Amino acid sequence: MESLYLLIPLSVVLVFIIGVLFWWSLRNGQYDDMEGPAYRLLLDDKEELPPSEPEKTTARPVDDGKGAS
Repeated sequence: MESLYLLIPLSVVLVFIIGVLFWWSLRNGQYDDMEGPAYRLLLDDKEELPPSEPEKTTARPVDDGKGAS
C-alpha cells in the first residue's frame, strides 16, 4: 500500500511528460504528411536539365610506338 504513494504521483508525472512531448511534436509538424515523401520518390521530376555542350579538348591521339596499322 505504501508503494502506491510513490507510484501514483510518478505515473501522473510520466503521463504529463508524455503529453508535453506529444503536444510539442504536433506543433512542430512531425505528423503533417506521412505519405507525400514516399510518393514523391516515385514521380518523375518536372524540370529537365538543359542539354550540356560537348567539352572541347585539345588532346592529340596517343602514339603507342607501333605505327599505323
